[in-house]
Amino acid sequence: MKIGIGADHRGIKLKSAIKKYLEGKYHVKDYGAHSAESVDYPDIALELAKDVAAGRLKYGILLCYTGQGMVMAANKVRGIRAAVCTTKRIAVYARAHNNANVLVIPAGFIRSKERAQQVIKTFLSTPFEGGRHLRRINKIKKYENSTRRV
Repeated sequence: MKIGIGADHRGIKLKSAIKKYLEGKYHVKDYGAHSAESVDYPDIALELAKDVAAGRLKYGILLCYTGQGMVMAANKVRGIRAAVCTTKRIAVYARAHNNANVLVIPAGFIRSKERAQQVIKTFLSTPFEGGRHLRRINKIKKYENSTRRV
């Protein structure tokens, strides 16, 4: 399975630990940042999200301090359902009910690599339930497809 990972300068430390955790289990593509020097999070989020939407990656993982910037940017890409997850329970619902395909971790609030790994493991292993949830996802897709993107 191919997974993309990216972080801004505020999430780079936790990203490094997560990347080590994922390597060997998955094929991991790193979208940066590669240093603690300030970067613009939309550049990283949009590149990763486009690859998930195009099917080049199964899932994406993004990190920034609060998670909010990354989730807002990623969700601008048609076909992306990015979710900020801070607990295993939130990760379960993000996947099972919302079929999220990008996990966003707030590095300023999940500082433990063990906790981040638990959230990631849960996100990646939880299947989408379909059923009534699929009806709701299809409403989102219908709206996405009916609007003109500039």
